[in-house]
Amino acid sequence: MSPVACACGSCAACAAGDQQVCERQTQPGFTHWGSFAEYVAIENADVNLVALPEEMTFPTAASLGCRFATAFRAVVTVGRVRPGEWVAVHGCGGVGLSAVMIAAAAGARVVAVDVSPQALDLARRFGAAACVTAAPAAPDTPPDGAGAAARVRKLTGGGAHVSIDALGSPQTCASSIEGLRRRGRHVQIGLLPGLTSLPMNRVIGYELELLGSHGMAAHAYPSMLEMVAAGLLRPDLLITRTVGLDGAGPALAAIGSVPGVTMILPGDPAGLRHP
Repeated sequence: MSPVACACGSCAACAAGDQQVCERQTQPGFTHWGSFAEYVAIENADVNLVALPEEMTFPTAASLGCRFATAFRAVVTVGRVRPGEWVAVHGCGGVGLSAVMIAAAAGARVVAVDVSPQALDLARRFGAAACVTAAPAAPDTPPDGAGAAARVRKLTGGGAHVSIDALGSPQTCASSIEGLRRRGRHVQIGLLPGLTSLPMNRVIGYELELLGSHGMAAHAYPSMLEMVAAGLLRPDLLITRTVGLDGAGPALAAIGSVPGVTMILPGDPAGLRHP
């Protein structure tokens, strides 16, 4: 297993232990061929490969590489979530549901925000204490980000301590920020389309922290793997359907319409266990 962003191992960021922001990082399927295939070449394997626990299945391990590890670092390391805090998660796709599960395991009270009732049902299953719909008031209108932020503030008694945009849209980013209490922490995971207008008056007046989180370095995986091995985290439960390699294209096109995580199995599912 390896992180989604593979480090070079020799730049200044890597030398500081920050391989997740490597200056010369590569990503299979983005910088070179390697996604949706039976075999993938991992460059600089000495700094990018992570040994799997013997009892871990390959589908579980595959679910950790991007969405789950990214959410883990965003919640635990960047967001600094503490027991008893309110955490709002905006967008309950694969990354968002992972963040819900991890924040709940960390002892936080989680408010899940999404436009899909099915996604919110999964969020409740994975530990959300409350759910907020951001569905638009009318067809062909944007999601109700302002209304969702107001409901988050009401549910949390003044706003979340930590809020995560796991989707990556101007609406969810602004709603995440506006749902925070004073001196709250916003963590941006979802990639945004170009320049985005943000409610900076609230950031200044409330002394909010705006934090970016990009993946997780290979050397940081052991703490997450320990929680998975102990049963405190169950990334395997996020997998709601599986498809073969020939179904990868349609599955990619269907992102956002199917709740949970779709796992692409390159071979015989019965053989996808640690040898």
